[in-house]
Amino acid sequence: MPTPATATAQAAAPPPVASPSKARHSDSNSPDSGAIPIQRSLRPTPMKRSVRATPMKHVVAAAVAPWTRTVQTRLIVVDAVLVAVALTVAFVVRFALGFPGGGVVRPTMAYVLISVLLFPGWLIALAMERSRDLRIVGVGVTEYRRVFQATWKFFAVVAGASYLLRFDLARGYVAVALPVGVALLLGGRFLGRRWLQGQRSSGDCLSPLIVAGSRAGVHDLICELQANPQAGYVVVGACIPDGDREPGTVIEGVPVLGDVLDVPSAVRQTGARSVAVGGCDSLTSTVVRNLGWELETTGTEMIVVPGLIDVAGPRVLVSPAEGLSLVHIDAPTFSGGKYLAKSVIDWLLALAAVIVLSVPLLLIAVAVKVTSPGTVLYRQERIGRDGQPFQMYKFRSMRPGADAEVASLADQNEAGGPLFKMRDDPRVTTIGRYMRRYSIDELPQFFNVLRGDMALVGPRPQLPGEVAQYDGHAARRLLVKPGITGLWQVSGRSDLEWRVGLRKDVFYTENWTVFSDFVILAKTAKAIVAHKGAY
Repeated sequence: MPTPATATAQAAAPPPVASPSKARHSDSNSPDSGAIPIQRSLRPTPMKRSVRATPMKHVVAAAVAPWTRTVQTRLIVVDAVLVAVALTVAFVVRFALGFPGGGVVRPTMAYVLISVLLFPGWLIALAMERSRDLRIVGVGVTEYRRVFQATWKFFAVVAGASYLLRFDLARGYVAVALPVGVALLLGGRFLGRRWLQGQRSSGDCLSPLIVAGSRAGVHDLICELQANPQAGYVVVGACIPDGDREPGTVIEGVPVLGDVLDVPSAVRQTGARSVAVGGCDSLTSTVVRNLGWELETTGTEMIVVPGLIDVAGPRVLVSPAEGLSLVHIDAPTFSGGKYLAKSVIDWLLALAAVIVLSVPLLLIAVAVKVTSPGTVLYRQERIGRDGQPFQMYKFRSMRPGADAEVASLADQNEAGGPLFKMRDDPRVTTIGRYMRRYSIDELPQFFNVLRGDMALVGPRPQLPGEVAQYDGHAARRLLVKPGITGLWQVSGRSDLEWRVGLRKDVFYTENWTVFSDFVILAKTAKAIVAHKGAY
C-alpha cells in the first residue's frame, strides 16, 4: 500500500498527456498487458520489507513491445541475406572467375561445406558482439563498430582454426568475403537505420520513459530527448524532489508524477519500460540500488544519467571495485600514435582523391575561368590547429572583391554568432551557386590536407574574426586540424544554429576516432547529394 504522501502526490499530479502515436507504445505495464505491475514504493520502511521479501526466482521480464520484435526480426533477416550474398560472391569470384591471385579452379566439396558453416558462424558472431542490441541500434556509431568488430574477429577465428587444423584456406576467398561482407552489412544497417529513424520521427518505435532527479537535471534531459527522438525514447512522466514540486507541475510538457521515491508508482501509472535516473540529494546510492531491485521484478530498464556532457563511449571506462563501480574518463586524444594514424590515413585518401579527380578538377577550373572574371582559386586565411593561420583553397564561387561587400550586407545576415550567411547571396556567380550546392568549390581543400594544414574530417575551418570572438570552450576546436567535412557539415551545414554547430565541433574534437571519421565521410556523401543547408 502506498504511504499517505505517495497517495497525495499521485492524486495531485495530472495524468500524463501523450499523442495517439506515442500512446500506442505506453501500454507494456498496463493491467491488461500481461506484465507484472510494481506494487511497492521506495519509501524507507516498505522498501526494507519488500527487498527482504523479493526472492530472485520472482524476477520476470517485462512485456515486449511489438515494434521491438519487428526491428529485431528485420535485422536478423537482413544480416542473414547479406552474409549469404557475401559468401556467394566470394565463392564465385575466387573459384568461377579466378580472382584474386589465382586461376579458375573447380571448387571441392570442402569449400562448399566451409561456406555452409561460415554462414551461421558469421551470424552468431554478430549476435555475440551484441550488434543488434536495441539500445544502440539506430543511434551513434556503436552499432557500426560492433558489426565491424564481429566480422574481423570471426575471420580471425576462422584463420586461426584453419592454421591449427592445417587446412589451406584460400586466401582469395577470405580476401573477397571479408570486405564485401563488411560493406554489405554496414550498408544494410544504414538502410535499416534510415527506416527506424523515419518510424521514430513519426512517433513510432519509441520506448516510454520516466525521468527522475533534480528539477534542473530533469529539465535538461527532457529537452535533449525531445530534440532527439532518434534516441528511441518518449518521456511520459517525471519525478522530482518534494521541495521542487508543486501539484500539477509540468516540465516541458511532461507531467510531474511524484517525488523521486515514487518512481515505481509512476512506472505503473504510465506503463513506462525505462527509467532514467539523474543526480539529486534524494537519490542516494542506496535508493538507486533499491530502485533497481524494484524495477528488476518487472524487467523495466534503469538508465543512470552520469551528468557527463558531450563525452562519448570510447572515452568512458567502468571499473568494478568491491561494492563500487568507478567511471573513468579518458583524456581527449590530440597527439600520439592514434592521431598519427589519422593523419596518415587522411594524407593517403587525399592523395588518392586528387589523382582520381585530377581531370574533373581541371575541367572545373576551366569553367570558373571562362564564366567570370577573376582568379580560379580563392585563397582565404583560416585558423588551424593550435591557432596557426594558413591559406585555405577553394574554387572561386563569388565575384572579385566579394569580401569587401560583407559590411554592406551585414543587415541581411541569416546566420547566428560570428558567421555571415545568405541564402540568396548576390555576390555568388552563376556557376558558383551550382558549385556551392554540391560542395564542388571545396575540392581544392584536398591540397590543404596534403600540405598538412587540414584533415579530411575535423571542426569547421575558422576565420580569424570568429576566433577573436571565442570564449570558453569554443577555443577547444583549435586542438585538432580543421576538416574538409565534419559533424557540423553533416548535421545541417548552414541551416544549423551557430551554437549547435559549435557544440558538435567541440564534441568531435574531444571524442573523435578513426572509425567515426569513416562514418562522417559516408554521411558527407549523403549530405552532398541532398545539398541541404548548402548556400
